[in-house]
Amino acid sequence: MKIKLIYPKWPKLKNQPEFNLPPHGPVCFAATLPRDIELSFCDENVEELNLNDDADLVCLSVMLTCQIPRAWEIADHYRSKGKKVILGGIASMLHYEEALEHADSVFLGEAEGRMEKVLQDFKKGCLKQTYDFLRDFPDTRLIGTARRDILKREFYNFRGVQMVDLVHASRGCRFNCFPCCTPYLGGCKFRPRPIETVVRELKSIDNNRLFIVDNSLSQDDEWEKKLFRAMAPLKKKWVSHPIKDDDEILDLAVKAGCWYVYQAIVDTSEHIRRRIARLKKHGIGVEGTIILGMDDHDEDYIKRLVDFLLEIKLDLAEFTILTPFPHTPIRQQLEKEGRILNNNWIKYTGGEVVFKPAMMSEESLSKMYEYAWDTFYSDSSKEIKMANLYLKVIEKEKLDGTYRRQRLRPGRGMTKKE
Repeated sequence: MKIKLIYPKWPKLKNQPEFNLPPHGPVCFAATLPRDIELSFCDENVEELNLNDDADLVCLSVMLTCQIPRAWEIADHYRSKGKKVILGGIASMLHYEEALEHADSVFLGEAEGRMEKVLQDFKKGCLKQTYDFLRDFPDTRLIGTARRDILKREFYNFRGVQMVDLVHASRGCRFNCFPCCTPYLGGCKFRPRPIETVVRELKSIDNNRLFIVDNSLSQDDEWEKKLFRAMAPLKKKWVSHPIKDDDEILDLAVKAGCWYVYQAIVDTSEHIRRRIARLKKHGIGVEGTIILGMDDHDEDYIKRLVDFLLEIKLDLAEFTILTPFPHTPIRQQLEKEGRILNNNWIKYTGGEVVFKPAMMSEESLSKMYEYAWDTFYSDSSKEIKMANLYLKVIEKEKLDGTYRRQRLRPGRGMTKKE
């Protein structure tokens, strides 16, 4: 049986550095498929999609809302040729009702332990329109090592630099942040994978640089400590979302290879200032994630916020415009207040204004978004600041003997390990 797995292209933000990370959803999904499946994979963000190849079943893994229009276009094409199409992934779940119009089946929820039944139904010609496991979470012991063998590795290097591989140690999130759809998708309960399973997967990844994509590692102190102690002997270097602001945990994180963290910057408070200073004191870099357009933001506030970010010396900053994705608390609020401007999903990138701000016009918010990027990076480009972080990780790798030199292939911006 032949399955074609596709990760659709989406419009990239012009302000972000131009590199591609290997997608996480497709490789996790691939791990749920029987090994006798003849699986082909295309990440349309790095290679051209062949729409004329043959497959028994086409599966689209769709993570982002702004991927959805392209996913539906691809699905419509294959269905016009008589192929069966299944849509899955975060965005397919967020846009379930619309997705039904473009697929033979929509898979809701997590796939571990479920795909054998789906494929049996397909073979029998009785594929269900919906497989709904959205509130029926599988045992995390069923989560196996992601199928990174389906990736074309050479596409995920940037200017001769080995980028990070994505991995996760838990699912779900006990926090209910206003712009986030995780409570709807993964539930409000922290669901850690067995640490020995996580370590086994980490060992299997032929890349020293990782991005631990968990919503937050700061959900259970004892689990976090055990995880970092177990990771330390591997000498991997990793990036993550927040870790606990605790001296013991920060020390363990450093010993485990913490390189830098993504830290939400929600205001200009002393709490944020101290938080960033403590991370830096431990030798952990910080990339601030900053949402612009909240109800207390006007132009002057955003200018003060950018000044604050420069003052606390963030290594990197990523600015986005508040975006009311489906099934988030902020969308419920803005819908109730009649402030949603459009549902053109391709504009839901985090870089366009799709709602009516409270204290400025849509044009002003768009202008301040550009101002924030331009001002923060006025002294040094995004690429240079990112390069500085990579120089730091190279120094860490040299200290513990894990650094592997790379060389460019002639005529291409890709790398080969020596």
